[in-house]
Amino acid sequence: QVQLVESGGGLVQPGGSLKLSCAASGTIFRFYGMGWYRQAPGKQRELVASITTDGRINYADSVKGRFTISRDNAKNTVYLQMNNLKPEDTAGYYCNQVPALWYWGKGTLVTVSS
Repeated sequence: QVQLVESGGGLVQPGGSLKLSCAASGTIFRFYGMGWYRQAPGKQRELVASITTDGRINYADSVKGRFTISRDNAKNTVYLQMNNLKPEDTAGYYCNQVPALWYWGKGTLVTVSS
C-alpha cells in the first residue's frame, strides 16, 4: 500500500517562502507522474503543480512564477518550493500521483498571514 507523508508547512508572512516535501513509500515512485494539490477551507481540492516521469511540469495559473515543483526519484520524494506566498495560498497541501489515484496522506498545513 502506498503511503504519502507531506512535511514542511507552517506559518509564514506574506511574501515569504516555504519548501514542502512529500515522501512516498510502497511504490516504484519513478513510474508515476506526481502532483501537489491543495485544499483551502470550504473549497475543493485543486491541483497546483505536476511533474511527469520525464520531468515535464505544469502549474495552475494562480501559482505560476511563484511555485516550483521538483522530484528526486532516488529518494522517492517530490518537492514544492513556494515563494512570494500570498494569504490566498493558505491551505492544506497534499501530494499524490496525477490523477490522484492513491489514498491521501495527512497533508501539511500552510498558513500565510501577517
